[in-house]
Amino acid sequence: MHPSIQVPRLVLAIALALPLLLGAAPQSYATRLTAAERATIELFEDAAPSVVYITTLAVRRDFFTLNLQEIPRGTGSGFVWDRDGHVVTNYHVIQNADRAQVTLADGTVLPATIVGVEPTKDLAVLKIEAERGQLKPLPRGKSDDLRVGQSVYAIGNPFGLDQTLTTGVISALDREIESVARIPIRGMIQTDAAINPGNSGGPLLDSGGDLIGVNTAIYSPSGASAGIGFSIPVDVVSWVVPDLIEFGRLRRPTFGADFANPRVAYRLGIRRGALVLEVGQDSAAERAGIRPTRRDRRGRIILGDIVVAINGEPIDASGDVLLALETLKPGQRITVTLARPDGTVDVSVVLDAWN
Repeated sequence: MHPSIQVPRLVLAIALALPLLLGAAPQSYATRLTAAERATIELFEDAAPSVVYITTLAVRRDFFTLNLQEIPRGTGSGFVWDRDGHVVTNYHVIQNADRAQVTLADGTVLPATIVGVEPTKDLAVLKIEAERGQLKPLPRGKSDDLRVGQSVYAIGNPFGLDQTLTTGVISALDREIESVARIPIRGMIQTDAAINPGNSGGPLLDSGGDLIGVNTAIYSPSGASAGIGFSIPVDVVSWVVPDLIEFGRLRRPTFGADFANPRVAYRLGIRRGALVLEVGQDSAAERAGIRPTRRDRRGRIILGDIVVAINGEPIDASGDVLLALETLKPGQRITVTLARPDGTVDVSVVLDAWN
């Protein structure tokens, strides 16, 4: 080899080896991540400590020994609501359970007591005794300005696999599903982020890491994720949970009337509205002159008033009455539109507190 070309090659070899000689490390995997990937990783690492694993237990009597024993009943997800130890989950996660325990992200297992439940919204609050430093509440966002197409992130424990992240987008808004109490839950968030059995009660987050919903259901004939999941909007959670913590239940207003099941009303020829079956003694409905269903001397059914609107909002069935009242407060005055044989009439009703 000619001496004149050896020097450039030597210089090149030294240049290539210099970073290693100086202790420089090769490019790390983290530096090859995209900005979107880094943002997702940071979101998960920040939110995961707030997500808990819930195990429920039931007490059963052994058939042979007659001894009482605890058996596992089910599992689900939840998240830390505040530093006082309140944990939010779905009602159906702890339904019919005799005892529950919560596993924190650091592996600590704690017994939990049930503070309050609201089956019509499929929400429940548990209480654990933990060091305040162990509890990291999720920041809460809003759900009234969500948009179809925005990114969402679900963290939970599908199939018992804790601390699992799934991602997707909001695929629809204002959906309606039926709660375990057979009362519709309106305004649900629909997402294509995978929500499998065990995700129930876990948080749905926006790209800023704020809570925007509570994952509660999937739509699937097989029970596995089919690309359509539903979450309770955080605005609903934010007005239900404080009542559950303070009173153990949601303090709904009422005007003291019982309504016929929609199927019964349909058989009686009522196609729209909520048929009043009974009116409570000294209730707001009685004071307003609302008429119950009764029988005449011959035993024939005399239909009562049919509620067709509340404050101008149409009432199609008895479940709509509960939905119309849920955001109101005891003591508020409302206008109830009633259908009677001689036409419709508006009556003014001052709402009572639900006892």
